[in-house]
Amino acid sequence: MIGDKLIIKKKHTETAGKIYDVISDIYSSPFVVSIAGESGAGKSEIASELCRILQKKSIRSAILQQDDYFVFPPKTNRLMRLANQKQIGPYEVKLDFLDSNLRSFKRRENPLFKPLVNFDLDLILTEEIDLKQIDILIVEGTYTTLLKLTDFKVFLESDYRETRIDRNERNREENDSFIEAVLEKEHEIINKHRELSDIRIGSDFQRIVLKN
Repeated sequence: MIGDKLIIKKKHTETAGKIYDVISDIYSSPFVVSIAGESGAGKSEIASELCRILQKKSIRSAILQQDDYFVFPPKTNRLMRLANQKQIGPYEVKLDFLDSNLRSFKRRENPLFKPLVNFDLDLILTEEIDLKQIDILIVEGTYTTLLKLTDFKVFLESDYRETRIDRNERNREENDSFIEAVLEKEHEIINKHRELSDIRIGSDFQRIVLKN
């Protein structure tokens, strides 16, 4: 997403390192890692740090952001939510399109055409990228645990009440009662996805639960 703001902290770097320690022993190129969780949980930051660590280890990697796959651009999507709060959920996102891009990656079909959101201009553009030489593709976003073509799923357990400070630092959304209602609705939905993951990262960024 154009206009996104990342604030990398020690907890993000350390968590990315722990994820790397797990996947470095099991991945086989091409490999897809998803990082899911609630707003402000650190998905984008951890994805960025994991990508950096992989590149440092000479494992070619890239990131896809779920935010680029929303049906409507962010400011318009807020208006749609105001008009009808029942639409809040995975159907706001073109998950099928994202899965089709993952399929293209695994088939080494290049170039790959994907949406690209310009946050400030509230536009959805088209981006052409080449993933032919990429070994690990990281896809991050709220509902990415639901994707069908991922190989390893990470779930961040911090909820919206615990991430308020981080969300305020990124300053991507207005703080009002409506946003709190949206986050509560997302919490109800996303909380059910944790059992689909391969690894869960606790809200303290220390507790890690691996799926048996």
